[in-house]
Amino acid sequence: MKAEGHPTLNNVCFLDIGTGKRFLTKSTMKSSRKEKIDGTEYHIIVRDVTMDSHPAYTGEKRLVDTAGRVEKFTHKFKRGTGKK
Repeated sequence: MKAEGHPTLNNVCFLDIGTGKRFLTKSTMKSSRKEKIDGTEYHIIVRDVTMDSHPAYTGEKRLVDTAGRVEKFTHKFKRGTGKK
């Protein structure tokens, strides 16, 4: 096999901004921001939402304004009655 046909695996740290939790793994992603963790250099990839902060994984309930969305939809696509 050709050596240049495969991507290189890098040590990567995914950083959750909301919780501050770090996930250490290997990935083909790179970043200009690097940090040494436990003696190993990691590329730092910053994320807004990860499994540590996403409501689907945490069980946190979030209220969504569905009434406003429905009203907006019906107003936008309301059929005319012919009367003005």
